[in-house]
Amino acid sequence: MARMGITPERLTRTAADLADEIGFGDLTVSAVARRLGVKDPSLYAHIRNARELKVRVALLALQELADAAAAALAGRAGKDALVAFANAYRDYAKKHPGRYAAAQFELDPETAAASAAPRHSEMTRAILRGYNLPEPDQTDAVRFLHSTFHGYVSLEVAGGFRHTPREADASWSWALETLDFALRNRPPA
Repeated sequence: MARMGITPERLTRTAADLADEIGFGDLTVSAVARRLGVKDPSLYAHIRNARELKVRVALLALQELADAAAAALAGRAGKDALVAFANAYRDYAKKHPGRYAAAQFELDPETAAASAAPRHSEMTRAILRGYNLPEPDQTDAVRFLHSTFHGYVSLEVAGGFRHTPREADASWSWALETLDFALRNRPPA
């Protein structure tokens, strides 16, 4: 029987909070059990294994990140939408590094399709409508934007810009200006 007070939602949120503290890669059932003050077997009433725990954190992170990006995009278009979207991702990654890492966790195709993951691409495509990109340029642009955002944020969160003279915020703004310029000036295929 499940221990009183432990629900699947509490288990997932506790795991997500712990991932932010210790890193998603170090998240284990044992660590979550210790945090909750229970023995490991108590958690198996709610999860099958460590992978399911990580999938739950990944799904939570994808949902939170999609919600933050959607709120940032509301009422914006063109460059303003691009910057708001990018800043929502960056802010989330800096505030929740473990959750952000979880959002990159490989999900099986069925789980991914039922998650908030497709919303991320849909929102990116909505931003790109302001740039009038036809296919296949639009698909390439979705990949280009996500790669740029993820690469920058991953390096920043890992401390990759600490030892450079230029502020990370200034380089981030430069990157977003360059992305906007590239998208606006993409020659027709």
